[in-house]
Amino acid sequence: MAKAPAERIRFSKTARDCLLKLKRTTQIEHWNILCRWALCRSLAEPTPPSPAPIPGDSNLEMDWRTLGGEMADILLLALRQRCRQDGLSLDPETLAQQLRLHLHRGVGYLAAEVKDLGDLLALGDVQ
Repeated sequence: MAKAPAERIRFSKTARDCLLKLKRTTQIEHWNILCRWALCRSLAEPTPPSPAPIPGDSNLEMDWRTLGGEMADILLLALRQRCRQDGLSLDPETLAQQLRLHLHRGVGYLAAEVKDLGDLLALGDVQ
């Protein structure tokens, strides 16, 4: 397994509330699965996430191994490629910051776009 971009990720209260809503609407009970979808959703956006500071003001925290699971290496490669594409450094601090920014942006997108499990699955349809 490649080195984690961040050992632990603490979420904002807003992101935690969005994830709770997503758990309810999709019936997906594990945070890490929703977070993988959120990360991929944000990485697929053509624009970089806003570099706004994100508070770590909730009690929701996840380590990289839990978040990435069996897909950890693939997710890290996707994050690194996205940083290259956006002209960013691949140093550990930048990777950790970008992971947090993409996760939070993706959670926000999913909360706005997903009303049920079908909506979430439709995001994975590649035409």
